[in-house]
Amino acid sequence: MELNRRTVIAGAAAAGIAATTLGGTAEAASGRKPVRKLFGTLADGTKVYRWSLENGGTRLKVLSYGGIVQSLELPDRHCRYANVVAGFDNVADYVAKSPYFGALIGRYGNRIGKGRFTLDGTAYQLSVNDGDNSLHGGAQGFDKHVWDVEPFVKGSDVGLHLHYTSVDGEMGYPGTLRTTVTYTLTRHGDWRIDYAATTDKATVVNLTSHVYWNLAGEGSGTIEDHELTIAASRYTPTDSGLIPTGELAGVAGTPFDFRHAKPVGRDIRAGHEQQVLAKGYDHNWVLDKGITARPEHVATLRDPRSGRTLKIATDQPGLQFYSGNFLDGTLTGTGGRTYRQGDALCLETQHFPDSPNHANFPSTVLRPGRTYRTSTLHTFGA
Repeated sequence: MELNRRTVIAGAAAAGIAATTLGGTAEAASGRKPVRKLFGTLADGTKVYRWSLENGGTRLKVLSYGGIVQSLELPDRHCRYANVVAGFDNVADYVAKSPYFGALIGRYGNRIGKGRFTLDGTAYQLSVNDGDNSLHGGAQGFDKHVWDVEPFVKGSDVGLHLHYTSVDGEMGYPGTLRTTVTYTLTRHGDWRIDYAATTDKATVVNLTSHVYWNLAGEGSGTIEDHELTIAASRYTPTDSGLIPTGELAGVAGTPFDFRHAKPVGRDIRAGHEQQVLAKGYDHNWVLDKGITARPEHVATLRDPRSGRTLKIATDQPGLQFYSGNFLDGTLTGTGGRTYRQGDALCLETQHFPDSPNHANFPSTVLRPGRTYRTSTLHTFGA
């Protein structure tokens, strides 16, 4: 039986676990103001702060550098806490080594082929940082900037407003883009992300979060036994550079069929040509619901060992599932253990990769006078 957050917290209270372990009350520190602490300093002297939030039994730590989720702690079925996201314990590693651990991604999440697109008859050349392609906004994407952070308490919710302005021409993108991303922890322990952006010139935008999940605990080993469900009947196959071909292929009869829960590792080495190209899963799933006015449930991840569950709801049309294929044992995480291939996975809500170059994909164009808005909700259980 899956337990909701209130049940887990109430169970802990019945077991006599100290209130401080769970954030203070059955609602776990509802309304407590986020706390700021110096985390490190960049080479140019810029200070990087870490903000700690706690609500509804969820503990979240966020860096001003890249809007990075450095830690997210959840209780298991026995009310034992663990950090369930991959990351580092110092600024230097985030700057020099990070494969986007926990970061806010922009201006364009995922890849744009050859780093090129044409908008309103004008051709744009973007920063190329992934072979011949532009990945996650280019060499200095949103993940590599310090954001302005404004904490808030609103009723029983606590959170952070993160602000960053990307000037016209940054990484080759047109228009000055003013972006606000809001992280909210609800009184039930849910984590919500709300993205908003405006521009003074037509541009393309696709913002997302690049958290690496391991519900058994950061650094605890493989996620191949995690059970995953994705509400998608199609996905976007790629070429050898992981750029979508434009096809919307059916998942039926392939290793890409997650319409019913199955272990991530069950078919990961099935030898499908798309898996060979990506060294596992690194693809965009075309969500059956399409674009919606508000977030709808699209994916569930469950760790059978701890009992922890993650449910994702979004208004976006796509979900990138990446199975941690390029983790190679050279990175040491917050718990002092190394990350090997498949030790964490990503579930990135998004528009499709390379959409500016595929007329049949949902548009990612943002024009002056319009506001880009999208929301993703993470609901946790045990």
